[in-house]
Amino acid sequence: MSISTANGIMEQLTCDSTTEDSRIPHSMQKSRSDNHWRALRGELYYASTPEMVRLRKRCSEACRRYNSATDALTRRQMVKMWRDIVQDPRPLPAELASQDIDDVQFEDDPWVEAPIHIDYGTNLELGAGVFINFNCTVIDTCHVSIGARTLVGPNVSLYSGTHPIDPRLRNGTKGPELGREIHIGEDCWVGGNVVILPGVTIGDGSTVGAGSVVTKDVPPLVVAAGNPARILRRIDRLSESPEIVDMDGDVERDSGPMLRASLEDETPPT
Repeated sequence: MSISTANGIMEQLTCDSTTEDSRIPHSMQKSRSDNHWRALRGELYYASTPEMVRLRKRCSEACRRYNSATDALTRRQMVKMWRDIVQDPRPLPAELASQDIDDVQFEDDPWVEAPIHIDYGTNLELGAGVFINFNCTVIDTCHVSIGARTLVGPNVSLYSGTHPIDPRLRNGTKGPELGREIHIGEDCWVGGNVVILPGVTIGDGSTVGAGSVVTKDVPPLVVAAGNPARILRRIDRLSESPEIVDMDGDVERDSGPMLRASLEDETPPT
């Protein structure tokens, strides 16, 4: 990139735009600057403006409270703190007399183990029954979604933010940044220490092996692993009655079908 091209991009970033995003309610759009909208659209934006710093600080404080919570807190209290992180405006249901019964009301809410580290929180969307193990990092410059019933192992990193390759445009903390959305489908399993890079979509039902670096889209119902991650096998066999070991260590037969990797292949990394 030439110096004149870089300067042209910088000038374009200083121009105002009134373009709105139809995916987001109009009432929420008025409070966001043009710079913020560029970030959400995956365009070049400045991350060090007072607005963006304030948004990250709010999320950092909410994560700090969540990460500092003790095991003495109820499920209701943890859900309330999580909704504060992601700015979920839904009111909690009325509290029931018994804590065990009250906990049932939140069985579909995501279960997120502390600590967790998130940039903005407002760009992170978790489906029903999602489980995220400890020490997850989410750079949610753009929209990051995780579908229902997906399991995420420990030390997983989701990076929707990135930087220009040209060092003159990147310009340290004074230059612009950008991002691309990350989408993980329903019923996926993401192993420990996986890194998912900007712009990646993982299809429903897929498994990503531990330690993988995912640089490209992963289709539905496959096992992928490696650096960079590649497809190892497809999940294409239904077992009508697989063996399941219950919590007491006894083997039982499940009456429902279960998706399994082909038996001819090796056990996938976990």
